[in-house]
Amino acid sequence: MMSAKHVGWTLLAGAVGASAFTALGVPAGSLIGASLAVALLGAIAGIGQMPERLRDLAFVVIGLSLGGGIDTRFGEQVAEWALSLGFLVVSLAATLALGAWVLSRLFGFDRQTAVLATCPGTMSNVIALGIEGRGDVTAIMTLQVLRLLVLVTLVPPVASYLEASPVDLPVRDFMGLGPLAVLMLAAYAVGLFGQRIGVPAACLLAGLLLSGSAHATGVIHGAVPDWVVFAGFALTGATLGTRITKVGLRSLSLFLRAGSALMVVTLSVSLIFAYVTASVSGLPLAEVWIAFAPGGVEAMAAIGLSLGYDPAFVALHHFVRILALVLLLPLALGRKRGGA
Repeated sequence: MMSAKHVGWTLLAGAVGASAFTALGVPAGSLIGASLAVALLGAIAGIGQMPERLRDLAFVVIGLSLGGGIDTRFGEQVAEWALSLGFLVVSLAATLALGAWVLSRLFGFDRQTAVLATCPGTMSNVIALGIEGRGDVTAIMTLQVLRLLVLVTLVPPVASYLEASPVDLPVRDFMGLGPLAVLMLAAYAVGLFGQRIGVPAACLLAGLLLSGSAHATGVIHGAVPDWVVFAGFALTGATLGTRITKVGLRSLSLFLRAGSALMVVTLSVSLIFAYVTASVSGLPLAEVWIAFAPGGVEAMAAIGLSLGYDPAFVALHHFVRILALVLLLPLALGRKRGGA
C-alpha cells in the first residue's frame, strides 16, 4: 500500500540528490542524483515509493521539454538537410542492431535490455520504458550513465583543441505558465489514453509530439522553464531509484566491460556514417560527426556552436534522432515480456 510518509521521504531524497548533483555540474545531474539518493534511502531505511500518476506527469514534462526545441523553421531545415538526416536514421538502425548484438551475444543481456541500453542520446525515453517493465532497468541506467560520462569526458578536450575561444550561448525564451499548463493537461490526457492502448512511454511521447507540433506551427513559443524541467527529471530519477537494486562487484564489472565495448561500437558507427555523409554532401566532417554522435541535444548543440558550426544543424539532427528512435524502438523491442 502506498504510504504518504514514504512518498514524502522519497520526494525529499530525490530533491536533495538532484540539487546536489546539479550544483556539482554532473551531466544529467538531476536525473542521476535523484535516482542515487532514493536508491540509498531504500538501502538504508527500506523506504522508496512513487505514485504512478506523479511519475507519468514527470514523463510529460520531459516530453514537452524535448518538443520545445522545435521551431517554425523545422520543415525548411528538414528539407535542406534531408540527405544527412537520411544517413542519420540509417546509422541509428545500425547502432541499435550492432550494439544490441554485442550486449546480448557477448555479455548475456536479454534483448530488451540490450536494445534500451544501446539506444543513443535518449536516456529519459529508455528509462521511461525500463520503468514500465521492459528490460533490466538497473543495467539500462548503468550502461546509459557510462555512455554519458564517456562522451562528456571525450568530447570537451577535442572541442578545446579545435576551438579555444569561448562562445556565448544564445539566451532562450521560456513559455508562459498558461500555455505550459494547457500543454501539460493535454499531453497528460493523451498519454493516459496511450497507456490504455499499450503505447510505449505514452506520456513522454504525447508531450514530445504535442509540444513539437505546437512549436513547429508557431502556436506556442519558448522552452519549458528550467525549474519545471529540473522537477521532471528529479521525479523521474526518484522513480528510478525505487526500482534500482544493489549492484554487486560482479555486476559492476560486467557493466564496465559491456559499457566499454558498447561505446567502441556506437562511436565507431557514428564516425563511419559521418564520414560517408560528409563525403557525399560536402559538409564538414567534424560538424556531421557532432550531429551524429550519441549524446544529448543540449550538450552536442553547445559543442557544435563552440566550434563555429551551425547549432541549428546539430540540434535538428538530435531532435530527429529522438523522433526516429520513438518509431524504431517498438520495432527493435518486439513484444513486451508477458504480454502484447
